[in-house]
Amino acid sequence: MVADLPNLAKFEYVDQVNRAIDHAVRHLAGPLPLAELARVARFSPYHFHRIFSALMGETVHAFVKRVRLERALFLMSHQPQLSLTQVAFACGFSSSSDFSRSFRARYGVSPRGLDIAQFRAGRQADMLEALVAHQRHRLAPLPAGEHPDEFDVRLRRVPRRRVAYVRVRHPYDGGVPAAAARLVAWAEARGLAGGQWLGYQWEDPETVPLEQCRYDVAVEIPGDHVVDGEVGVADFPAMTLAEIDVAGPVELELRALQWLYRTWLPASGFVPDHQPCFEAWNGRPFAGGGPDVDLRVQLAVVATAAAAPRTLRR
Repeated sequence: MVADLPNLAKFEYVDQVNRAIDHAVRHLAGPLPLAELARVARFSPYHFHRIFSALMGETVHAFVKRVRLERALFLMSHQPQLSLTQVAFACGFSSSSDFSRSFRARYGVSPRGLDIAQFRAGRQADMLEALVAHQRHRLAPLPAGEHPDEFDVRLRRVPRRRVAYVRVRHPYDGGVPAAAARLVAWAEARGLAGGQWLGYQWEDPETVPLEQCRYDVAVEIPGDHVVDGEVGVADFPAMTLAEIDVAGPVELELRALQWLYRTWLPASGFVPDHQPCFEAWNGRPFAGGGPDVDLRVQLAVVATAAAAPRTLRR
């Protein structure tokens, strides 16, 4: 049976495993026993473990530990005011010592010993090299200065969103436009193509190896709509978004993200919420057919205790 497991990668199995993945990344702070993830995926624990390993290339336990450590890196990068004990508990580790042991086993140094800035710079270089290698676009370095592109951040409160999505594994290998085309065709056939189109990934490519990143192309759908085939469904709660308009070459989007995280966020009185960073396309994804983008970058944020009151747009 082991030899036959790769043949199980049919749409319904992929969808069920994706449900378990989505549940895990949303609930990293709590316990995530195999039985719970199997229930979410609607498999028996025994079969779930084998199917998950066949589709993902790692065991359930290894996946959960990996994404917890990657989440810890994100918090260490963007919420440096948190103690390592707070980071450990926020990411589901039983203690700071358990966190430190797991961290050292994966990254070769203790959490205190890791140079976060250098680590992120290395991952960013990998990402830029991958994008250039696949000729998706030409990249320009971030210009000097804190605010070279005069980005304007809007704070918006958005209601709960339900989306239909197609998940792309290894998105930096260039498979996103093809996945978007498949979802557009699916949505058009069902009269859903007029909804808001989104793209998002839970992983931060500056802390997560590119081969372990996953990207979802999605469209907002009515709450009662049933999906089928390779299309999955996900629900996002109401959230506050820090939003930036981006229209132009894709390197402008990369600069917007850099500025948003590195300059605006630390001085804003907000911290990132545990949600992915969204691309909200103006129209359908890749409609222009070229390398330029026309979208809004949306970062989910929560106010810190010291944040000043602000007016939110809807």
